[in-house]
Formats: sequence, C-alpha cells, structure tokens
Amino acid sequence: MLDLFWPYVPKQAREAVEEVLLSRFIGQGPKVDEFEKAFEKKFSIPHAIALNSGTAALETAFDLLGLKEGDEVISTPLTCTATNLELVRRGVKIVWADILESTLCIDPLDVQAKITDQTKAVIQVHLGGIKADVGHLHVPIISDACQALGIFNGDYTCCSFQAIKHITTGDGGMIVVKKDKDAHNAKLLRWFGIDRKRKIANQWQAYKERKMTFDIELPGTKRHMNDMAAGMGLVGLEHYNRIIEYRKFLFEIYRDRLEEIDGIKLVDGEENTYWLCTVLVEHRDRFAKALFEADIDTNVVQVRNDIYKIFGGERADLPTMNKLEHKYLSLPLGMHIREEDVHYICDQIEKGWG
Repeated sequence: MLDLFWPYVPKQAREAVEEVLLSRFIGQGPKVDEFEKAFEKKFSIPHAIALNSGTAALETAFDLLGLKEGDEVISTPLTCTATNLELVRRGVKIVWADILESTLCIDPLDVQAKITDQTKAVIQVHLGGIKADVGHLHVPIISDACQALGIFNGDYTCCSFQAIKHITTGDGGMIVVKKDKDAHNAKLLRWFGIDRKRKIANQWQAYKERKMTFDIELPGTKRHMNDMAAGMGLVGLEHYNRIIEYRKFLFEIYRDRLEEIDGIKLVDGEENTYWLCTVLVEHRDRFAKALFEADIDTNVVQVRNDIYKIFGGERADLPTMNKLEHKYLSLPLGMHIREEDVHYICDQIEKGWG
C-alpha cells in the first residue's frame, strides 16, 4: 500500500534524541533555546517560542489576544478541528468564511464582507501547504501554518512539528510573534506563568533570605517543548530545504501528468510548501475506491468543521465550500514516496474510475 502519510525521521534525529537522553536535561533545557534561535535564523523571523504542539501555539495566540466568551472570530471551516476547537472552549462565536475554489484557503473577499465591530480576530489557514492571505485588516490576523512550515504572515504564525508534518519532533509546535511583549508573555504562558530566566538567575531557588525570587505574572499552563523534541527539530531544520525540494519535485510530476486527464484538477497556489497533494475530482467515492483497489491510500484529510456537533452541526451558507465538499481528496506525497510511485498512481488514475 502506498500510504498517504509516513513520518520522516532521519538517522541524525534518532541520534539527537539519544544524546539528550544521556544528558542532564530531557525536559525544557538548552536544546529548546538552541532550536528557537536556529528557527529564527533559518526563517529570518523576530521571535519564535517552542511549544509542545501546533494546537498549543494556537491556544497561545488566543491567550495573547485575550479572546473570551462572546467575542467573534472569523475562521475557515476547511481545516483541522484544532484550529477552531479552542475557540469553542472559550465560548468564542465563530463566523465562518467561504473558501477559494483555486486554493481551498479562506476567501479574503468573504472575510472583508463579514468583518464587523464585533470581530476580534481573523484566522487564515495555509491549507495543505498553500499560502492563504486575507490582506491587511484592522483586526489581528492569526496564521495557522501547521500545514505550511516556512510561510509566515499575519500578526501571529502557528507552526506544527507533529508526526507527519514537513519536519517532526514527535509532536511539537512553535508560535512566531512580532512584538517583544508577546514573546515574553508567550514564554510565561507555556510554563505556569513563571519567568524561567529569573529562576535560573537564582539557581532555581524559590526563596532567598526568606524572600520570593520570582512571582507568577500570568495564569499559564504546561505547554513547553522538551529537549528531546528540540534535538529532533534542530536536525529537521538541517533537512528542511531538501524536504521541500523533494516534495515539490513529486508535486510537479503530479501536475504534469494530471493536467491531461479529464475529471480531475490539482489544487495549487502562488506559494506552496507541498504538504498535501490535493485534487478536485468528480465522483470522488468511485475514484477513491479505484485507487484503494490498486493499493493507493487517499483521504479527505480535513472535514469541514461546521458540520461537527461541537460547532453547531449545520452546513453554513458557504457557496464554494458547499460546491466542493464532495470533490476534494489528497494523494500520497512525502519523503516515503518515490518518483516511480507517483507515475504508478497517475497510471491508475488514467485508467479511469467508472
């Protein structure tokens, strides 16, 4: 079976974890700091704060904005539920925006039409690696780049290193912010609201001459990255360019082969990091069944969020989303797929799907 996903863990990443396991720090230690600095340098960004998941990065962005019950946030229904679940937990009202047929990302014109005085933020999702861009708005923009490592726009960018992402740390995330204050507060929020620098300066002692050496400034949680994950992340950054180039190479084979076949269209954008190879296809169920019988795994990957009970369980009035709901599907793409595999998949598609 040609699997849709498979984690890419190079030998050096396994060695990096072993190195950490033999050291003093296996929780948050010097490797996390090193990973953050390397990440900032690699992508030329101001502040990167390492966390234990991409979901934690989103939660941190919501905390920094102070989103609370009754606030309104515009978001897309076509994304991982992690994008929107924490909004529900906070009692935030989600206003669904439609998607673009060309990229399946959020439609900036629909966003503009739905912004009101009650709008506290807009979430744009770089779906499957394709850049979303709602433009310049008078409200904060949160970019969910958990499927698009390397794309940074908006006021807050949230990244993921979950098992099947471009690079993996087993699980992990990163929030990228522009302001010094946001960076400081994000670090407090990830570790119980405590300033670790102040603790380190006092040799981790909570008291000195019967006086407190630190205080709790924000009601934080435990969402920090550990040094094992950071060690894997450092190796992943070294492999990043090669990973993107290889995925692009495979994607372009798909593009060349599929453009000659009726009834199927490849989804792409002006900027793409090639996490998914998504197609729009007529008679999707028959298409998926034909590929499965040829030992090719496919899936929709993302189910529109608005139809889940937790989000209301009803289809929103979104013409493009409704039009494409039964057409999108993703094909195998990643470091585990060979050039000949892509040709085999395209050969099977050429045979038709009844």
